[in-house]
Amino acid sequence: MSRMPPFASPLLLGFDAMEKTLERISKASDGYPPYNIERIGADRRSGDPEKLRITLAVAGFSEDDLDVTTEENQLIIRGRQIEQEERDYLYRGIAARQFQRMFVLAEGMQVLGASLRNGLLCVDLIRPEPARMVKKINISVSQ
Repeated sequence: MSRMPPFASPLLLGFDAMEKTLERISKASDGYPPYNIERIGADRRSGDPEKLRITLAVAGFSEDDLDVTTEENQLIIRGRQIEQEERDYLYRGIAARQFQRMFVLAEGMQVLGASLRNGLLCVDLIRPEPARMVKKINISVSQ
């Protein structure tokens, strides 16, 4: 019996990009650096858009060592420390480690900004409410 991919249903049209996104997510399983995702200032009753904050523990990285970018619907955070050769370590327990952490963003998500404080990189996001759109499709009759 062959296995049918989850988005192969004829009722799911145009979801092949989502299937590729899910494959990318499953491959990115490195646990470094640790991170939190929290909802901040969310008051759904007032109609304010939902705000999220991603906080990464990046102790030892400076602002110049970090790079926060968006590509298509992905938030990509990279950290790259430059190895300092002139040091003479007696013991080295802290490695100059590089990382790349990717987050897939839903349609319409926007990055408000990023800040680095006390070894924590905070990236603030906003999810505006999508406008509900109903469109009437005319039916043509041919004879």
